[in-house]
Amino acid sequence: MKALILLALALLPLEVLAQGMPIINAIGEAGQNTRYSVTIELVALMTLLTVLPSLLLMMTPFVRIIIVMSLLRQALGTGQTPPNQILVGLALFLTFFIMAPVLGNVYEESITPYLNNTLSFQKALDVAEKPVREFMLRQTRQEEIATFVQIAGKGPIEDAAKVPFTTLVPAFITSELKSAFTIGFLIYIPFVVIDLIVASILMSMGMMMLSPMVISMPFKLMLFVLVDGWSLTMGSLAASFVMP
Repeated sequence: MKALILLALALLPLEVLAQGMPIINAIGEAGQNTRYSVTIELVALMTLLTVLPSLLLMMTPFVRIIIVMSLLRQALGTGQTPPNQILVGLALFLTFFIMAPVLGNVYEESITPYLNNTLSFQKALDVAEKPVREFMLRQTRQEEIATFVQIAGKGPIEDAAKVPFTTLVPAFITSELKSAFTIGFLIYIPFVVIDLIVASILMSMGMMMLSPMVISMPFKLMLFVLVDGWSLTMGSLAASFVMP
């Protein structure tokens, strides 16, 4: 975790950063040597971009949100509508909405003081780690943490603040998967009931060759629209995260 925060704090106020790193030497006109360089900030930024997907998947609500959205689409029976791009966009912005207090806390209490030279590097790391750890602990079930602590062979840990990130991250992901499938199950129930009712009616009418999905999908869409399903789903997902 500290290595990832190190990349986030890569804008270091050191003179060497302004000098840049030489990467190409070229011979210009009149034999003059031209040097092209890239700053360490740019290198750190490019490195940070490569690990952003892992940060997004492992330490934010994105996993729970995208799984629930995908299960909702399957329950509606609409195939690829909404498209994957729209579901991912919704999941991203809802993730930013939920994580805004945590990210704002990290920026105000860690990154800004460090860039202003009011906090040491090690102190900034510790301050930035605290809100992220607290958020993940609030969303992680105690039994999941106990399971991975036992797998790691580290014995019982009495203080949650002492749980290492190598244990907290897999426990957090496992807990998020469990929560996502629990919410997905609850969403599936009313749509399955509609499918059963339509299938029973078609069977009683002897229309066994007609797929119940063709008849039930308009009724499921109508029910979803009448109850304002998207607002309920997005609001329930946001409310499912335990916030201080």
